[in-house]
Amino acid sequence: MNNRSARPSRPTHSSRSSRPVHPSRSAHPSHRRPVASRPVHRPSGAPTLKVIPLGGVGGMGKNMIVVEYGNDIIVLDCGMMMPDESMPGIDYVIPDTTYLERNQKKLRGIIITHGHEDHIGAIQHVVPRLGVPVYAPRLAAELIKVNLEEFSDTGNVKVITYQPTDRIRLGVFTVSFARVNHSIPDAFSIIVDTPEGKVIYTGDFKFDPTPPDGIQADYAKFEQIGRERPLLLMSESTNVHTPGRTPSEQVIADAFMEIFANTRGRLIVASFASRIDRMQHVIAAAVKYRRKVAITGRSMIKYFDVASKAGYIKTPKGLMVDLRNIKKYPDSQIVILSTGSQGQEGSALQRMAFGEHKQVKLGTGDTVVISSSAIPGNERSINAVINNLYRQGANVIFDKKMQVHVTGHAYRDEMKQMLEMVRPRWFIPVHGEYHMLVSHKEVALETGIRPANILIIEDGDVVEFRQGKARKGSQKIPVGSIMVDGLGVGDVKEVVLRDRQAMAREGMIVLIALVDRNGKIVGSPDIISRGFVYMREKGDLINQTRQKVKEIFAEHTGKVPDDWTNIKTKLRESVGEFLFRETERRPLVLPVVIEV
Repeated sequence: MNNRSARPSRPTHSSRSSRPVHPSRSAHPSHRRPVASRPVHRPSGAPTLKVIPLGGVGGMGKNMIVVEYGNDIIVLDCGMMMPDESMPGIDYVIPDTTYLERNQKKLRGIIITHGHEDHIGAIQHVVPRLGVPVYAPRLAAELIKVNLEEFSDTGNVKVITYQPTDRIRLGVFTVSFARVNHSIPDAFSIIVDTPEGKVIYTGDFKFDPTPPDGIQADYAKFEQIGRERPLLLMSESTNVHTPGRTPSEQVIADAFMEIFANTRGRLIVASFASRIDRMQHVIAAAVKYRRKVAITGRSMIKYFDVASKAGYIKTPKGLMVDLRNIKKYPDSQIVILSTGSQGQEGSALQRMAFGEHKQVKLGTGDTVVISSSAIPGNERSINAVINNLYRQGANVIFDKKMQVHVTGHAYRDEMKQMLEMVRPRWFIPVHGEYHMLVSHKEVALETGIRPANILIIEDGDVVEFRQGKARKGSQKIPVGSIMVDGLGVGDVKEVVLRDRQAMAREGMIVLIALVDRNGKIVGSPDIISRGFVYMREKGDLINQTRQKVKEIFAEHTGKVPDDWTNIKTKLRESVGEFLFRETERRPLVLPVVIEV
């Protein structure tokens, strides 16, 4: 059977390209000591193994890594990234998949580590174009299906749920899994058997001795892999600057019990919508202290519904109440789960803080728990929300007052533990900004990996492996950001962003000119200013601008063009230069020429 070009025709492991391999076929006999896996000698013309990050390496978010050998490609994760302040109006950003579209015939599957949006959030935009099956753990698979339902033209996407013990054959690759702990259930590292050796991709992970679901990371599997001396480890770098080990999520469960025990009024708990474990902590405390639970925030409701149906959240009958009915209960019997822990504009908590939430009006006696840490760049928004929550009369508990959040990402000692267990011959730090990757290299050096065997790369770099050796190629894959704005995907280009940034910083001037068939201006140009404040001492700048427009048209009288593109360009340039000379500001100049 030729598995190289086969694709699954239906979501089952019996399909040709996803045929499971019985574990006993590849397992080492118990009486025989495992040895380091060595690449098979191949002729000089044999393909190389390529590793190409399309997102998440050298920056945060839109995680996506390509693994390629000959005529086969698999993709690890397919995530999105939230926009920064330089992207006004953008909803989120997804990876540039031009390389995958050009190599579509080689694609065998996309494999997902877990259900966070920075690992699954691009699937509904990317996969319909690529026509490739998606393999995901159960919770992530259910979340992906919900995301797909919100978009048209996604009905042909196959989402296949994998189990922890599965081995999936995709072309020349065989994919298996090792469970890790994270801030969402069903998180896995991906193990890829390739013709050059094993490649391990950790995904997001931590090692929690007392995880909320009671399922610890698969230490034995990582140690088994280490005895085989795999080719490559790609490990996340998010918290590499933090020494020690992450606190257990059990700390938060205890903190919530203490808060519930000492609060007499209404409780509002804001967290990331994907923190299924936090929801379960709130539910457990609510059951013990006899409170009803209501939910506000679209994404929180989505994650709660999916996790409940899949059995990851367990709620006693009668515990949940509709947010519209909370006034039927005393404040001491209500707890509200809310989005907005990052101060996001329009989120449920932000609307509460500014008195704009329809169902929840805060006042004295209310307690708000912000159960998250600030994502870098969000500090100002979070502080604004906290300040206004206090102005509404609420008591606010956040991480600087009490430990109400622990991270789902490994600290430095856990990263070192992963390296020591896996013992890779080559190491590539991923999931982090460049300074994080460099710091993760320092951790790898402490475990005895040679400096030459640690590769610091960024999105678009191509690393090639052959006969156990690696090199970073000179080729660079295009990895620009694809911006999603409403229903538009990729139609907002850099020039549009620059215009939006200019309008946000400097405002806009609209020049409206009526011209006759001879190209002569009719009447006086109309000038509309929005967001552009000119200095009073410069006199009547608007009239001076009108005069400038008239002068430009006078130069072109009698020269009637087929269109007015050149004159519009001249208006933008000349009026823009004039306004900068007069005000040292550069508003966006928008000329409108109407022929009458």
